[in-house]
Amino acid sequence: MVTASRYYPQLMSLVGNVLRFLPAFVRMKQLISEHYVGAVMICDARIYSGSLLSPSYGWICDELMGGGGLHTMGTYIVDLLTHLTGRRAEKVHGLLKTFVRQNAAIRGIRHVTSDDFCFFQMLMGGGVCSTVTLNFNVPGAFVHEVMVVGSAGRLVARGADLYGQKNSATQEELLLRDSLAVGAGLPEQGPQDVPLLYLKGMVYMVQALRQSFQGQGDRRTWDRTPVSMAASFEDGLYMQSVVDAIKRSSRSGEWEAVEVLTEEPDTNQNLCEALQRNNL
Repeated sequence: MVTASRYYPQLMSLVGNVLRFLPAFVRMKQLISEHYVGAVMICDARIYSGSLLSPSYGWICDELMGGGGLHTMGTYIVDLLTHLTGRRAEKVHGLLKTFVRQNAAIRGIRHVTSDDFCFFQMLMGGGVCSTVTLNFNVPGAFVHEVMVVGSAGRLVARGADLYGQKNSATQEELLLRDSLAVGAGLPEQGPQDVPLLYLKGMVYMVQALRQSFQGQGDRRTWDRTPVSMAASFEDGLYMQSVVDAIKRSSRSGEWEAVEVLTEEPDTNQNLCEALQRNNL
């Protein structure tokens, strides 16, 4: 897919990382580039939510099918921290746990294998350290907080609002409050399945897509400026490489290097290696 996106430069090939389009993170990236926090040192992200499991057994319950907090939301955070700081993860150390393996709806021979708790650290380029906690065993309000700490201050995005504080200040200040109202016209079940923060990001991304095609005389052309902040297929491959390294680290208990594939692996060779591991 990455190769195809490079081969057809006029083809719009974007990854739907909607957090990049939220005004709070757009403004945060701008302030970081303007040295509001000075030299970036530490990134810290927390997501607390109730269970991700659906009422019946489905793909979200199975790790191999892409279920779990690391796949569904951790990838967004990995991409966001890289987007904000301009630094890529070089080494990772992580822990994945499944605390709820069965419930009233999923029982008998069915077991949940996807993670509902994930904690990982990333050593990024330039000496930046990042810590991410994903806990989906917390009833109550959805908590989403991303903080970037630098030598001169800090920036904190709590939900869709942005706060900042310089080292010389006595208290933090509100830098941006998002006033977008989402809910009217959406299905009643929509906001329950998708957190409001991500719905807002989706709205902003669709607006950018609309602007990209508006005003174009030829329907086959599009303006790259409105969607310039979107994640590319290369970014998607990097995100998957980080997730794979975190999963390896959880199994080994060691720091693992992030290795981004530069060419498509030989599927037959991978199958042989898998069979050999099973035999051993």
